[in-house]
Amino acid sequence: MSNPLFVPAIYPGLKGKTAIVTGGATGIGLAISRALLAQGMQVALGDINLEAAQNAAQALGEACFAFGVDVRSRSSVIDGFARVERELGGYQLLIANAGVSTMQRALEITDEEWDFNFDVNIRGIFLTNQIAARKFVEQKQGVIVNTASLAAKVGAPLLAHYSASKFAVLGWTQALARELAAEGIRVNAVCPGFVKTGMQSREVEWEASLRGVSAEQVIQDYINQTPLGRLETPEDVADVVAFLSSDSARFMTGQGINVTGGVYTG
Repeated sequence: MSNPLFVPAIYPGLKGKTAIVTGGATGIGLAISRALLAQGMQVALGDINLEAAQNAAQALGEACFAFGVDVRSRSSVIDGFARVERELGGYQLLIANAGVSTMQRALEITDEEWDFNFDVNIRGIFLTNQIAARKFVEQKQGVIVNTASLAAKVGAPLLAHYSASKFAVLGWTQALARELAAEGIRVNAVCPGFVKTGMQSREVEWEASLRGVSAEQVIQDYINQTPLGRLETPEDVADVVAFLSSDSARFMTGQGINVTGGVYTG
């Protein structure tokens, strides 16, 4: 939960610009949308669940616009991003945040589970990044921030397929950043740790069942692995995304920034 006494830093180069945030209706994406609005931006909040996106946008205020998008579908991304251009006059920032997970022992992962994770987590990054980057090159400005994971740095037991998809996100981010650097387009990623979201709640139940322990024990294990001694919040991630989006990070590209509370420092 946000601290009502906390005043976010105001970063240069964001006020008056427009951001697309995919997977923006809940969790980390919703926190990112809120953080960017606090920077004086317009936010186009995209989600596969249009009703959830509309409800979130209504709660966030008139500077937030909701649209439906399935990041697995090129035509859906093209149509959704084109709608943002029509409604808001363009965009200069993409936060490619939409992601999913399932949990299973590696030897039991099904083709369907593998494909589901890869279709959303890396095909979705590829499509949204490519379509936005083409626009950014045309307009000679733009920034991309992708949501990866701690599991993109360290293979996570029971999440081998998810880890593989998130490792791919980092590889894509690094390569795209190097290709677009000459155009002045920056591409970075954030790597959150154990973030308290609806996705984590599902994962806790799955992990508890697979390990034969209680959900409370799983959560305590997450906290025990975190040197800062608590679960991460979506706002912990969102504040770093706002920084990476801004001119304060003007000489950063191709990075996978750990936001893990010290779980991983490599």
